[in-house]
Amino acid sequence: MYKGKTVAVVVPAYNEEKLIARTLGTIPESADKIIVVNDASSDRTGEIVEERALEDPRICLLTHEVNQGVGGAIVTGYKKAHDFAMDITVVMAGDAQMDPNDFDHIVDPIAAGEADYTKGNRLFYGDAWRMIPHYRYLGNSFLSLMTKIASGYWHIADSQSGYTAISLMALRRIDLDRIYKSYGMPNDLLIKLNQHDFRVRDVHIRPVYNVGEKSGIRLAKVIPRISWVLFKGFWQRLFFKYVIRDFHPLIFFYLLSFILLFSSFPLAIRLFYIWALRGNIPDMNAMALVFTLITGLQTLFFGMWFDMEYNKNLR
Repeated sequence: MYKGKTVAVVVPAYNEEKLIARTLGTIPESADKIIVVNDASSDRTGEIVEERALEDPRICLLTHEVNQGVGGAIVTGYKKAHDFAMDITVVMAGDAQMDPNDFDHIVDPIAAGEADYTKGNRLFYGDAWRMIPHYRYLGNSFLSLMTKIASGYWHIADSQSGYTAISLMALRRIDLDRIYKSYGMPNDLLIKLNQHDFRVRDVHIRPVYNVGEKSGIRLAKVIPRISWVLFKGFWQRLFFKYVIRDFHPLIFFYLLSFILLFSSFPLAIRLFYIWALRGNIPDMNAMALVFTLITGLQTLFFGMWFDMEYNKNLR
């Protein structure tokens, strides 16, 4: 237990035979349950976990017959922790990239009743730019910006961090079966947490790389997919939170901004075509484009500002 709260650790693992034993060996004694989800690994991951379970009775092994992705593995672990009625559920990946020295920092805000969900933030660590591969750092930063807008948690960053903790109350309120099952799972979960006004806190953690892990992330494929998840989740959040639950006029600012900004694209193409044919652009047409762009950006920023104000207490 940690400060009188029961703690479960969910370990999603896919082909982690080289690092899973190391991961399990570093999980602090304050964890009451260790739920390892073997996501249809084709190597000895499951066998190694079974061997470790003979030495550590806290370990509970769950096995997927079909690979469901890291998000699907985490959801399976969440459901088991929910069944165990664990007060706090932490996620630590099976590739030994979560520093156990940060464990208490991740758990403490929830144990103290100050937050409902905590997540590690590697981007603000002093040597993060040097320690994290640059392409992943930049990709993560872009997705973090998009996640701020989509989720309404403007104070968070490093949205792809897998080192997280969640309260039992949040697990009971969130529909786990509707969470995106792949690498966009942390982003989608943040959106759903905001719909229910749960408090989320960033915790600065130390990045861990080059310990023998093998990343399956391909940014060229992941970023477009997660961007689409964020786009859909953004509108779902606005409708649920600002129309169904409690009406707020910011929905009109966002709608008007998207209408104006999207309508500016065909207008800009038309003006470029006129310029290519005639060598000049009619003043009225140019003014229409400028008005559409400026008004669209202004209404977008107003919508963001209202959203920030509405959610400023969820930290």
